[in-house]
Amino acid sequence: MLSASLKSVLQHARYFPLWSALTAVRWRSFDSRSGGLGTTFRAVMRWFPPARSRFDREAKRVFPDMKRSTRAKLGQDMGWHMGRTLFEIYHDAEFQTQHHKFRASGPGLDALKEAQRAGKGAIVVSGHFGQWEAVRAVIKMNGLESGAVYRPHKNRHYERRIRTGIEAGGKPILATGRVGTRALVRHLRNGGIISILLDEKYSEGVRIPFLGHDALTSLSAAQLALKYDLPMIPAFGTRIGDGNTFRVEFEAPIPHTDSIEMTRAFNDSLSRRIMADPEQWYWMLRRWDGA
Repeated sequence: MLSASLKSVLQHARYFPLWSALTAVRWRSFDSRSGGLGTTFRAVMRWFPPARSRFDREAKRVFPDMKRSTRAKLGQDMGWHMGRTLFEIYHDAEFQTQHHKFRASGPGLDALKEAQRAGKGAIVVSGHFGQWEAVRAVIKMNGLESGAVYRPHKNRHYERRIRTGIEAGGKPILATGRVGTRALVRHLRNGGIISILLDEKYSEGVRIPFLGHDALTSLSAAQLALKYDLPMIPAFGTRIGDGNTFRVEFEAPIPHTDSIEMTRAFNDSLSRRIMADPEQWYWMLRRWDGA
């Protein structure tokens, strides 16, 4: 009982700073609140040594010759982007209705519509880059709906908020694991769309290059696309301008070859995006651990 009580107290304590930041500015406009949380996260990346160290370890791997001051600015800029992204996910019901912010393009969107007209499912693959919920917002704008796969948060307060936000972007929301996988297969076989973020470390994955270094990568999206003859469509929502608008690009479906080559093609696509806008990727994923 004491252990459970202590765990609850710790979860409250860890959630309190974010709750305070969100509550203090709740009277302001959506964009101002989003920018405010971005500024808070920028400060964390500047003044909180554990966050700086974790970022530095990952960034040095990809940019070994980058000057320390440049790398510090990159980390702070990443914090600004991720603070805004987190705010928008927490308030996804409102974010999804702001159609004027999304500029959609790319052949993958037509491929997605074509698959739906044919009664087929589709797999949209993206990463923790830009604002990935902008992708599902555009899908919804076009009269479709995409579910999503997510990793449940251990803190029940964060879990409640983030799950509510993700559900506002489209259903079903499927947790990683056996139960979620079975539901995912049913959804796809019934003609549904699912969005998957493929840039997290997967301990049972295959070593595939990502940003020039081997990373343990899940083959599940490609395996499902091959098994059920579904399009696997990379899509990315890049934050542009003052950060309040998004360029949402749906790339052409990855050609069906084998699961490793298809996943490698996605890794290459995401890597190009990151190298063009490195501050928009979440560098804190420990992406290369264990590889």
